[in-house]
Amino acid sequence: MTIRIDQPRELDLVGNPVLAAGVGVGFEATLNYRIGDGHDEVTGHFMVGGGSGEHGQFQLQADVGGASFRLDRLLVQVFEISAEDGSEINTVTVPVLYGPRIVPGYIGYREHTVARGETLSAISALHYGDPTLYQRIVRANPSQISDPDLIFPGQVLRVPIGV
Repeated sequence: MTIRIDQPRELDLVGNPVLAAGVGVGFEATLNYRIGDGHDEVTGHFMVGGGSGEHGQFQLQADVGGASFRLDRLLVQVFEISAEDGSEINTVTVPVLYGPRIVPGYIGYREHTVARGETLSAISALHYGDPTLYQRIVRANPSQISDPDLIFPGQVLRVPIGV
């Protein structure tokens, strides 16, 4: 193992700053990160381990508030720069969902367990006071909702909340 990202996990809802943590090793104890949607990105570097091949834990907070993301889905990437030729190596990528693109003032999400007979419109009315905002729930649950007309009792859906 060269780099492992433990947080965030695949398709987690993230806010600003984006928090990332894991274990890694890099040339001269340096790793790099990139968070982007293909239209804009935030980059940086950080220190990890002792620089002589030791794996060390890392945590980072990346302020992405100034980025002009156009998509809900971002890629969080941690990588090393090759001492040999300057290329990116050992890149680890985790796709995440950017909450502030889904709901204004994103602060987190609630979990809602679907009851028999519920619809996304009814869940939206319950949490947002507006049944027409159900697309926020759809966007926050891409691995669970492929058709907004098909939700099932027992599904646990993330309902993104803003201020």
